[in-house]
Amino acid sequence: MYQKSTKGWLKHLDFILLDVLCLQISYALAYLTRHGFSNPYANIVYRNLVVVLILIELVTAIFFESYKNILKRSLSKELAQLVKQICMIELLTTFYLFTVKDGALFSRTVLYLTGIYQLPISMGVRLLWKRYLKNSRANEGKRSLLLITTEDMAAALIDNIRNYNYKSFRLVGITLLDLDGCWPEDGLLMINGIPVVSDAVHVADWACNHWVDEVFFALDSDDTYPAEIIKDFEEMGVVVHTKLAEASYMSERGQIIERLGGYAVLTRSVSYVTSRQQIMKRSLDILGGLVGSLLTLLLAVFIGPMIWLKSPGPVFFAQERVGRNGRRFKMYKFRSMYPDAEKRKQELLAKNKVDGGLMFKLEEDPRIVGSRFDDAGNYHKGIGNRIRETSLDEFPQFFNVLKGDMSLVGTRPPTVEEYERYELHHRARLAAKPGITGLWQISGRSNITDFEEVVKLDMEYIQDWSFARDLKILFKTVQIVLRGEGSM
Repeated sequence: MYQKSTKGWLKHLDFILLDVLCLQISYALAYLTRHGFSNPYANIVYRNLVVVLILIELVTAIFFESYKNILKRSLSKELAQLVKQICMIELLTTFYLFTVKDGALFSRTVLYLTGIYQLPISMGVRLLWKRYLKNSRANEGKRSLLLITTEDMAAALIDNIRNYNYKSFRLVGITLLDLDGCWPEDGLLMINGIPVVSDAVHVADWACNHWVDEVFFALDSDDTYPAEIIKDFEEMGVVVHTKLAEASYMSERGQIIERLGGYAVLTRSVSYVTSRQQIMKRSLDILGGLVGSLLTLLLAVFIGPMIWLKSPGPVFFAQERVGRNGRRFKMYKFRSMYPDAEKRKQELLAKNKVDGGLMFKLEEDPRIVGSRFDDAGNYHKGIGNRIRETSLDEFPQFFNVLKGDMSLVGTRPPTVEEYERYELHHRARLAAKPGITGLWQISGRSNITDFEEVVKLDMEYIQDWSFARDLKILFKTVQIVLRGEGSM
């Protein structure tokens, strides 16, 4: 799922908070200039205005778009916009004082000096913060971006992305479509500090085994865009950007026009979410993560000793999983298997119920803590089975939800071994953040042995996602767990 953009005031919340601080500092300095070294908050009129100024700052941010394109403004435009913002704050403050009839009790000198002081203070802070963001975002960011271009355009393209890296991209590599033959797999070939990771033939395979959130195709107008490669990335569920002039190479579903670096691009994704939807989903995750983490700590008091008595060792189990767009993370669980479970898995692969080996599921698993086969070959369940059947082993994943590695609802993250066997269309199920529960888990997952059916359900969830559907899945998950019909 791809988030197009956030609203101007929310996207630049850091600038708003800095301006609120600068305004309060300017207000205090103005008071001290007019009244000397006395407490500005002792007088109720001046104390009330402290809160009012914060509200006025938020009003100007939300309704007057004071921070629109703030990262792209020149020095002169920044100064002009700040002057307009300060004038608006002065007018709204005057209107407030007139409305509450406190104007006669408030010094006009303090009002004017607040604006005069705010101009250099806010201007200086904004310039310093923009310089910091530009430097910090040049090579690091939350979203990984793969560049696909030609050798003669590569250096300029990298510089452009770095200079206008307002979306906090992390450049993970560059693919040169005009490379002849192989490229140095050890990454020795670098362009402006970015490794050349592939040629046109191998780029899809490389992306399948690395964390790639988005890909940007940038070619000269005379060059032919690689339609097959674009199709491969769309099949993988990766967000694809191409120059606007090359729109014919992309499918029509889920397209938007936006800017990436200094370029106008057409962006294609399997699913889009608005900033409001993203905030709602993350807020639900944080709330659920907090409650779930507290319950996990309480459960550890009772479950921990039961696990340790049957199998001495750590209570919690961490396993490397593959998350959104190939990003790897440690997923936590209560340990329900013996410590050598991963080694013994190789011996049991032939009994895997899921066709193709892209997931592992075993009906009578001897690796589970407390389970055993008797002399007659009958399987007896243990404490580990009970923990898994009631989904108690999943509770530590609420820590992953709080960290942002996972969501309450999403697709189940594969192991590294499973992920390395994925075909292109399988990777599309990782276009969304993985979840503790999801659509296929509530669709009778114990009866699903065809991995293609799992992928189909996951893609249905991603493409038709809504906040209401997440709530419905959570509600049904609770019902299933309470009825003991299966684990999450």
